[in-house]
Amino acid sequence: MADQKVLTGHVLRMTESLIKAGVTVAVISPGSRSTPLAYAFAASEQLHTYMQVDERSAAYFALGIAKASCKPVVLLCTSGTAASNYHPAITEAYYARLPLIVITADRPHELRGVGAPQAIDQLNMYGKHVKFSVDLPLAEENDEMDRYLERHIQRAVSVSLTEPMGPIHLNIPLREPLLIDFAQKAPVGSFMESVQGDTALPYEAMEKIRKILSDAPNGLIIAGEMPVGFNKELFWKFAKSLQWPVVADPLSNLRSEVPDDCRELCITHYDALLKSDVFKEKVQAHTVIRFGPQPVSKPLSIFLKNYPPEFFIAVDESPEFRDSLGIVTHHLQVSTNSVMEILVTNQQPDYTRIWSFADSIAEDATRSYEGIPGDEGVIVKKLIECVPDGSDLVSGSSMPIRDMDTFFAKTDKELSLFSNRGANGIDGVVSTAFGIQTARKRPAYLLIGDLSFLHDVNGLIVSRFHKTDLTIIILNNDGGGIFSYLPQATVSNHFEELFGTPTGLTFEHIAAMYDAQYAAIHTVEQFEDEIRKEKTKDVRILEVFTNRPINVQSHRAYWADIVERIEADD
Repeated sequence: MADQKVLTGHVLRMTESLIKAGVTVAVISPGSRSTPLAYAFAASEQLHTYMQVDERSAAYFALGIAKASCKPVVLLCTSGTAASNYHPAITEAYYARLPLIVITADRPHELRGVGAPQAIDQLNMYGKHVKFSVDLPLAEENDEMDRYLERHIQRAVSVSLTEPMGPIHLNIPLREPLLIDFAQKAPVGSFMESVQGDTALPYEAMEKIRKILSDAPNGLIIAGEMPVGFNKELFWKFAKSLQWPVVADPLSNLRSEVPDDCRELCITHYDALLKSDVFKEKVQAHTVIRFGPQPVSKPLSIFLKNYPPEFFIAVDESPEFRDSLGIVTHHLQVSTNSVMEILVTNQQPDYTRIWSFADSIAEDATRSYEGIPGDEGVIVKKLIECVPDGSDLVSGSSMPIRDMDTFFAKTDKELSLFSNRGANGIDGVVSTAFGIQTARKRPAYLLIGDLSFLHDVNGLIVSRFHKTDLTIIILNNDGGGIFSYLPQATVSNHFEELFGTPTGLTFEHIAAMYDAQYAAIHTVEQFEDEIRKEKTKDVRILEVFTNRPINVQSHRAYWADIVERIEADD
């Protein structure tokens, strides 16, 4: 039993080190080689464990928890291709800057490279998509190795939490037998704590930025995706001092709970407004300050690229700052709070009034927009209207997030919107939504296309193991709707085969398989009735049947209407 005692002490030391480093949640994909750690995690009163049998979905589920909590989440699997299935979510976590602590169990060194089953090369297997990777030692009775293990785990979690946050990989070889002694107590470690502080602008740099902002004849604030817990009050205080219009990406979560004295500054329909060449000419910006990544909107990116401001200040905690347009002139590698504390009085009433007036015109057009049967925009608009206060919205990529950008106007409701925009993939979205709901513990609504839903049907498995409160709205246009807006749609040869990719599938049987509440919907009136109905099961699936050509036609008519209205008031 000496081997069991050593192994038990080894995995308990790792578990206690993770907890001491701030980990409270572990997502486990069951398997043999990871047995000792799975037992240690499950037996700990300080770790909340979740189970998801599909590794790819498990990784996105853990990503959703990390995204919604901004806390490190452990992800544990057995050896072999189980670990390979984590890679898509790890890639998203890397680009979305989320603290996943990926633990892959491995064969001991003598079983590597000799044809042993479920033994693949797991060293550095995630490459540059993790911030830190280490192959930890086998269990042994060695005080020096114990101290090394304890401090290396603390170091790894600290790296994951250091801005910009991101995933790290711990590869852990384990030798049979794999059972542990549940009566054995965790060893007392000697490491105490690791403290991290915010970075702030040096005084000289702060004064330089203050001068740029105060001297600007006009300016624009761009708010990209912001993390949970972002200080909205401080942001609006900063914006109010400048009196600059705020282009608020839907993922900034600045469109909800807008202070009354800042409502005119909050611009939500910029994507439609910037389709007008006349309007773009009028609102060329001298200075732009951007918090977070570049927003979803393509018209905004084109506008900035074609009319680059004299000063473009990007606030980004990473030295690998995000400048896909190549127009940033000043990169501030500091916390957003330290920059928002620069309060500058810079009145530019005419410029701000142009943006605000145009946005109000677009808001009127959106309010009166009724679409036609088969249109998805009006469904998204109705969803935002009907979702109750205190809820979370999760959006798929491609068209769902763009429709959120288009139809999510300013609201007094407290709503938060999430999406996987690190790598902008359509995979793993169902699992991410379950993870977000798990972390936030309040009603969640997922807006997703049919192809994206098909990519992660396995994500529904988690609802068989854990309580949830998720409504899934599937916009079923039988294929890839976003391609109908792209140049590919002008070439009829092979378009449906290569880009439309119709499957002819519907999802009532999937809903029945997972005992989900289900409704098939063909009109906006039906949708409103169903979304307002009482939810009777943990998972509710509302399948809304739409039409790709009609959807494109309706959207383009809506955008043309806004352009016509604002140019008529020129």
